[in-house]
Amino acid sequence: MSTAHARIWVGIDAGKGHHWAVAVDADGETLFSTKVINDEAQILTLIETARERADEVRWAVDISGRAATLLLALLIANGQQVVYVPGRTVNRMSGAYKGEGKTDAKDARVIADQARMRPKDFTPLSTPAELVTTLQVLTNYRADLIADRVRLINRLRDLLVGICPALERAFDYSAAKGPVVMLTEYQTPAALRRIGVKRLTTWLERRKVRGADTVAAKAVEAAQSQMTALPGEKRAAKLVCDLAHQLLALDERIKDNDREIRETFRTDDRAEIIESMPGMGPILGAEFVAIVGDLSGYRDAGRLASHAGLAPVARDSGRRTGNYHRPKRYNRRLRHIFYLAAQTAMMRPGPSRDYYLRKRAEGLLHTQALLALARRRVDVLWAMLRDKRLFTSAPPVTQAA
Repeated sequence: MSTAHARIWVGIDAGKGHHWAVAVDADGETLFSTKVINDEAQILTLIETARERADEVRWAVDISGRAATLLLALLIANGQQVVYVPGRTVNRMSGAYKGEGKTDAKDARVIADQARMRPKDFTPLSTPAELVTTLQVLTNYRADLIADRVRLINRLRDLLVGICPALERAFDYSAAKGPVVMLTEYQTPAALRRIGVKRLTTWLERRKVRGADTVAAKAVEAAQSQMTALPGEKRAAKLVCDLAHQLLALDERIKDNDREIRETFRTDDRAEIIESMPGMGPILGAEFVAIVGDLSGYRDAGRLASHAGLAPVARDSGRRTGNYHRPKRYNRRLRHIFYLAAQTAMMRPGPSRDYYLRKRAEGLLHTQALLALARRRVDVLWAMLRDKRLFTSAPPVTQAA
């Protein structure tokens, strides 16, 4: 039985609960438009429907994250070619299509049409390795935990200001565990004055707080600077106690998650190479692998730098040439990884610090010099992974042919 079309393109506006699929032919005419529940049976039915309409089906999606995991897994398992059309592209191109409204069906049509007209512009998708997927789950979960921690600390500090501003100023609750442990029992100036420095020190030492005497002295000093009990102090103190307990429990969850990330990352053959580079510890290394996978999607180091937003983009117009600016479309997390790694490496003696100081001497600002160092380190890491060799301070000796 012959099919009606040689090739069709199916665009899918993906979502958590359901997807919307639109198929177009070589002339851009819509063949079908349908809602598909994010369910294995319905997705398989969609694949079969598309196959019946053409000899070859090209698929395009606007999401490559968790919401589209089942969809992508089934498409790839059934031998379908899938490309990723960024949401930014869909939003910008929607204005070129008829109608001002925004619907899932219209977005799916735009996705299909863009894949049809620009066959070489979009990144093909494949099923990532189990290790990469696991690291993606773990690192994304870590980002959520860190965000929760920041919110808890902000709430705690806000409540402390309403109890004793001096006590809120006395400690960096985001960096020190001791003051948080203290807040599980003592939150008000009156309570801290009653227990005193000596007894508070003993209480903290029993809970294995480092520098217990220093924490106790600073806390009691802050308490002695305020003799007035503020309105709502009792209720606020109970909330601070609860938040302190939550923060300590959350820190344990983060610690456990970090341990699992390290253990999982170090099962990768590239882990030793990545960690050998100054500034690239197991957490940053795991996030790097979670984003780039096996590096097959990057033709060279320049492509990797471009994805990280570390390669300037030309902005020429008319007689104005040679103008470059910071790119707008890049992976901000990948850029942050290289930036943090460069910042850490720059603080230690070695080639990274020498390069940073050289850029500063050329007149670059601190951030500019760090970004320049980050860009250079992309090339170095790429070469290390390509050649499967560890980092060395001296450049490798090139063997003559």
